Amino acid sequence: MTRAHGQIAFTDDVSRDLELQEYGLDPAVDSVLLPNAAVMSALQNLVRLATELCGAPYGVVNIISAQYQHQIGAWGVEPGVCSREDSMCAKVFLSRERTVVSDASQDPRFADNPFVTGEIGKVRFYASVPLQTDSGFVPGTLCVFSDKTKDLRPEQVSMLEVLAKQVVELLELQHRTVQLDRTYAELKDSNAKLAGFAGRVSHDLRIPLTTILGYVELVEDDPDVEPESTAARYLERIGASGRRMLGMLEDVLSYSRVGGGIQPAHVSLREVTEEVAGDLGIENDGMVDVEDLTVFADRGQLRTLLQNLVSNAVNYRSPERDLHIHISGVSNYQGATIFVADNGKGINPEDRAKCLEPLVRLRRQGDGPGSGLGLATCSSIAKAHGGDLTLAETPGGGTTVAVSFPTGS
Repeated sequence: MTRAHGQIAFTDDVSRDLELQEYGLDPAVDSVLLPNAAVMSALQNLVRLATELCGAPYGVVNIISAQYQHQIGAWGVEPGVCSREDSMCAKVFLSRERTVVSDASQDPRFADNPFVTGEIGKVRFYASVPLQTDSGFVPGTLCVFSDKTKDLRPEQVSMLEVLAKQVVELLELQHRTVQLDRTYAELKDSNAKLAGFAGRVSHDLRIPLTTILGYVELVEDDPDVEPESTAARYLERIGASGRRMLGMLEDVLSYSRVGGGIQPAHVSLREVTEEVAGDLGIENDGMVDVEDLTVFADRGQLRTLLQNLVSNAVNYRSPERDLHIHISGVSNYQGATIFVADNGKGINPEDRAKCLEPLVRLRRQGDGPGSGLGLATCSSIAKAHGGDLTLAETPGGGTTVAVSFPTGS
């Protein structure tokens, strides 16, 4: 029977310490547990208020682990650590009931406690309220005490209970923060693995596909293949499909690289735009005009972003007017925002959010080819720099893409 009881106690202790870790309170070390700075400051203010309301000089928020009592908020005393065996609160907190003792030296629960006998302290008045969460877990107590005997009025006890609930709210806030941080870290790791996988796959597929397209071109140039023959038509379809697939693989590879090894520097928007226009063969037709601006960004990724946005403008031009793309920007002490405005078909407001998702295309009549990764890549580039990308309508028709780049330190 004793062994079974010991096993249950051991299981409860392990469970308690694991639960405290979920709140960002590591009970495995013999030191003061520190919540984040904002929570710690708020806890101290609540403890101070508790002491003033109860007319007691000392107050603490105790977190009780399997082995220790950790004071994570204190007023009138320096926060410290003692063994759970020596803790006064550890004797009563699991009852989930408030405890108010006028003279602890006369109470059989506390009379031989080192905090009462003088070995550690000479506590006389003692009052504590368990900190119980909505799930029923009790991580510790809010307690106030004095070296002189004292009684509390009922309204003082009620206020102490209210303040204990506020302490629980702060601990729950810390709990949610820890959960969010853990989820963010897991998501970041998952995205990194997914990006690495996409990069490897697209790279491995690109080599054989390029080889296939090379052989298709050789056969197309073969004089024995009649231009209007069935074989020529098949080769044309194979080549077109292969080039579309190669374009998609290039987009996937570009998308997978976003955020990796960013090296921001002060870059001229005009210079990068002129390079992009040259790559796309539209540098001399007046289709693009650009205002110069210094942007703190990774030059290669800024070039990828502009190339995607200009290519999108070309692909989704309006059949009713000549295409014109205006690239401009504004800057201040917070950073720079660039605007790429076209007069093309535009994007309906209800479609703008989903257009930023990977592999999403609107598939409208007359639209040019695409993989559905262009805007998603641009959005990822903006976020990798700590900025954001938004879509709006260009006055008179078309789409204006705004991309923010925070300033460098």
